[in-house]
Amino acid sequence: MKNVLLVGDSIRMGYDKSVKKTLEGRANVIFPAENCRFACYLLRSFHDYFEGIKGEDFDVVHWNAGLWDCLRLFEEEPHTPIDVYTYYIDRICKRIKKLCPNARVIFATSTSVQSEKMDVNFKRYNEEIEEYNSAAVEVVKKYGFEVNDLYCLSKTLPDEAHSDPVHYYTTLGTEAFTNKVLSYIAPALGIEEKLEYKEEMYTDAPIGI
Repeated sequence: MKNVLLVGDSIRMGYDKSVKKTLEGRANVIFPAENCRFACYLLRSFHDYFEGIKGEDFDVVHWNAGLWDCLRLFEEEPHTPIDVYTYYIDRICKRIKKLCPNARVIFATSTSVQSEKMDVNFKRYNEEIEEYNSAAVEVVKKYGFEVNDLYCLSKTLPDEAHSDPVHYYTTLGTEAFTNKVLSYIAPALGIEEKLEYKEEMYTDAPIGI
């Protein structure tokens, strides 16, 4: 059976269970229980998420990092300056190529937020998310990685798709993101037929935002 690795922040945690359930019997889908947080943390932790599978045995790696990096706490600057962010995105790309040389690699852009509903001491802005996304996409494309534009999808979703100003832990949001992720993963696994979506939603509050 083919192996798929999903890593990323709490947006990833909103679709990983449904991706796994939908691909049950077709692929072994693994993902960490924890939130992979900002780019520097993902770089440090990436190899810890393999769950006993050899890196060279992964067929697909789908990953994201960015929402923690552009977070502004207490009206200060973004957590990770954008030049430092792109530095770590580049290193993550190298790490993935080194440890998972046979994988088809897909980078997912960070999703949009409802800034007006966020506290001033815990703030993200879509304009900055777009800047960080653009910077990351420029880097990952140099490595031949595919780009799954979840940001573009998120901008098309209605307000009721949100479970809070950042997340989409709703039936509507979960299905939309799961199907978008599957639209990239399935072809990479050689699955040509349309998959029947099977929902498994998170019911707890997000683990870190």
